[in-house]
Amino acid sequence: RRPEGGARPRSSTRAQGRGPREARGGARRPASPPPPPPLLRRTFRRGEPHGRIRIGGALILVVLLLFAGRLVQIQGLEAEQYAEAASNTRLQTIDIPTLRGQITDANGRPFALSMEVRTVFVDPEEVEEEERARLVDELSARFDLAEEEVEAKVDARPSRYQVVARGVLPEEWQELRSLGLSGLGSEVDYERVYPEETGAADLVGFVGSEGHGLEGLEGYLDSTLAGEAGKRRVEVGMDGTQIPMAGGLAQEPVPGQDVRLTLDQDIQWYAAQTLAERAEELEAEAGSVIVERVGTGEILAMADYPTYSQSDISATGAREWANGAVSEIFEPGSTNKVITLGAALEEGLTTPETVYTVPYSIEYYDRTFRNSTNQGTQRLTVNGIMAQSSNVGTIKIADQVGAGVLHSYMKDFGLGQPTGLHLPGEEAGVLTSPEDWWGTQLPSVSIGHGLSVNAAQMASVYSTIANGGVRVAPRVIAGTVDAEGNFTPAEEPEQRRVISQETAEQLALMLEAVTSDEGTAPEARIDGYRVAGKTGTANRINPETGSYEGGGYTATFAGFAPADDPQVVVQVVLHNPQGTYYGGEAAGPVFNDIMSFALKSLKIPPTETDPPAIRLFEN
Repeated sequence: RRPEGGARPRSSTRAQGRGPREARGGARRPASPPPPPPLLRRTFRRGEPHGRIRIGGALILVVLLLFAGRLVQIQGLEAEQYAEAASNTRLQTIDIPTLRGQITDANGRPFALSMEVRTVFVDPEEVEEEERARLVDELSARFDLAEEEVEAKVDARPSRYQVVARGVLPEEWQELRSLGLSGLGSEVDYERVYPEETGAADLVGFVGSEGHGLEGLEGYLDSTLAGEAGKRRVEVGMDGTQIPMAGGLAQEPVPGQDVRLTLDQDIQWYAAQTLAERAEELEAEAGSVIVERVGTGEILAMADYPTYSQSDISATGAREWANGAVSEIFEPGSTNKVITLGAALEEGLTTPETVYTVPYSIEYYDRTFRNSTNQGTQRLTVNGIMAQSSNVGTIKIADQVGAGVLHSYMKDFGLGQPTGLHLPGEEAGVLTSPEDWWGTQLPSVSIGHGLSVNAAQMASVYSTIANGGVRVAPRVIAGTVDAEGNFTPAEEPEQRRVISQETAEQLALMLEAVTSDEGTAPEARIDGYRVAGKTGTANRINPETGSYEGGGYTATFAGFAPADDPQVVVQVVLHNPQGTYYGGEAAGPVFNDIMSFALKSLKIPPTETDPPAIRLFEN
């Protein structure tokens, strides 16, 4: 009988043939692994590979179906999208340079313009071998390049675009092109050019390497001048180089608009030269000149010292680039006295003939105020106080006016607020509220101390008086000119009456007396013309100590001509001149030279009337 499970009984003969230890249950062989399940035993039975082939084939078929489906999707259903994506990996959109607008004077003469130049490149794939040596020789000789450098560009395959030279003049490119050498090409670009010796660098400014304005009007009016770049599709090679004209023109470039200024280029140049000569002669730290047309607010010249060359800005910095005519503030000194006396006349507190007892000095709280020269005690009319620039006489009149009224007139004349020129870096100056005035503030402000202004602000004060008491906001931009030559004028400047016509005429006569033999500025007189003006000499704050000690002086002169029919205002400022620092002596001659030139340039006829006699003293 078989044991349960069907196992055969062991042979007694095999058991008897083993050794004694084995028969007694000694070491045994390792147990055999269990047999595979019946299904696997049937499927992967050795010598029967059909099952494995069927399963492998099924798997391969699934993979092929997936690839086929993806191929149908790419080439059939989404072919256009993938073709566009592939194209976009090779084609890119680049900017096409556009012509930047000019900056010109009132007569269209340029202060800044853009000149067409060429970027010359070589396409190594197009260079014919028999022309290679000649091409290398021509390029290295014409553009002063090392032969090794040119050879590297000519042989730079598979590149299709190697720049050889930039800023090449069109005529130079045409001459090179006429040689018919293979593989050469060019692209249009523009280079900003500034005519030499215009004297307007500080106002006009300059552009950077990318062609955008960085300083002055170039920066402030960049959106107007720059225009809009065009767009072009170009092919990009495997090495990242661009192949010009591989794509198409996507957008035409739009040229920038020209900006026409109110400046007169001749007057601007002369003002800059005259200022620089005087500043260097007196070793002044800085200076500025404003020339303004009476009645329109048009700035005819805005010169600054020190200045720089726009064609070589690397040797200069922010100090030279700044437009000091609006960014440099200073105490106006005695040029501010016209506002104090004008307020008293306008308020009916005094008259030009009113006589004041004017000692050499006066005590005011804890401070002593003095005249510039000791003439003892004098009996001066208001005319005489202006002509001799008496500090003490002006302070006495300011006491009549009062802080609140004087402050309001200064605001009306444009002090302590923007000029309206909207120029970069402009400083509005300092004019504190009368509620904050203390002790000696009223007398100090009345004679031009304890406040600060820029040159354009003080020029506007004298332009207001010359214009019969009506302030016209100064302006330097006349308008814009489009690509078709159509001129669009700038907005009309703001106008407001500050003082009456009568008061303005009275002040004009007083200022004319300043240039007489009895006044402080006979140096300002011009043969054939009646001239009105005022000197100014003010202490400068020493930035190291915060006090006047060691700060030097600011010399100024402001005036207009002809005095009987004012046409032109000139304001001169010299910061910290050495040796000669009084306004009449230091700045007066500059005023004389520039005013004389401006009158001749503008063809203003000489004065036909003699100045009336005005009384300066009691007797």
